[in-house]
Amino acid sequence: MNTKEQVLALLEQNRGSAVSGETIAQALSVSRNAVWKAIRALRDEGYQIEAGTNRGYSLAAETDILSVSGIRRHLPDPLSEYADRMRFFSEIGSTNETAKELALAGAPHGTAVIAAAQTNGRGRYTRAFCSPAGGIYMSIILHPEHLHFSQITAVTAFAAVAVCEAVEAVSGLHPQIKWVNDIFLGGKKICGILTEAVTDFESGGLSWIVLGIGLNVCTPADAFPPQLRDTAASVFPESAPPDAKNRMAAEILTRLLSPAPAQDALFSAYRERLLMPEHEITVVPVGQDKAEYPAVIRDLDSDGHLIVQLRGGEMRTLSSGEIRIRL
Repeated sequence: MNTKEQVLALLEQNRGSAVSGETIAQALSVSRNAVWKAIRALRDEGYQIEAGTNRGYSLAAETDILSVSGIRRHLPDPLSEYADRMRFFSEIGSTNETAKELALAGAPHGTAVIAAAQTNGRGRYTRAFCSPAGGIYMSIILHPEHLHFSQITAVTAFAAVAVCEAVEAVSGLHPQIKWVNDIFLGGKKICGILTEAVTDFESGGLSWIVLGIGLNVCTPADAFPPQLRDTAASVFPESAPPDAKNRMAAEILTRLLSPAPAQDALFSAYRERLLMPEHEITVVPVGQDKAEYPAVIRDLDSDGHLIVQLRGGEMRTLSSGEIRIRL
């Protein structure tokens, strides 16, 4: 970490309490002038750092700027080591693309690429993913031996449940999952998940997985393109609690980096949050010369596939790689 990052980390550890410039300088083995320059740079980035004669510097409790230091503060002690594997960007093209490059270079399990905004975010089927400021965009490298899932669909389910639980922990609200990878709150999408994996050619097993999550935490409505304003929303559309983004990121990472649940228990938790409207949905075959058709969601099978009923009564099991649905 450079001096600015070290100063921020120390202020985060003492958020809301004053730390003298002399104490900071001694703790970091730098000059008082270097501390002052770091404080000025952090203020330029939007950090609310208060200062008073004979009191020192304090990071305001209500400051809500995403950072590695801010996330680390909310991670449980057993997972604090993962903070050293985080790569943070104020803005990036795509967290998934950067994470895949790191994975190919041998990055360890739990390495996370986190950004406050993306300029080239992607969703399923290479569709553009709107990624304005106010959200959390993260891609986590997961090694299969830490998950013990027999189905790749379980990884997406794992992420969806983790996001729902994190949102509930920070906001008290109860989001639901639109099969297979979208999180809804109040009838609007607040999060998308993109799972990408590489298979070992010799063994046929998975080498690594990059799990991408884009969550609108406190994105203002006018930050979304006009065509998305009726369908996209934020967890906190008006005012967010103190340090909401760092808390939310830490809650998600805590769930994804803790021991994974058994697959049966995972799909049970996923099913409980599954958005199952009583009205018909539209099933849209992907990459096929087949017409879309109406159906009603009935259940989820043990492999995470969606079971629907057609108008004529026929039951059909759908795989996420073959279709998408419209509610």
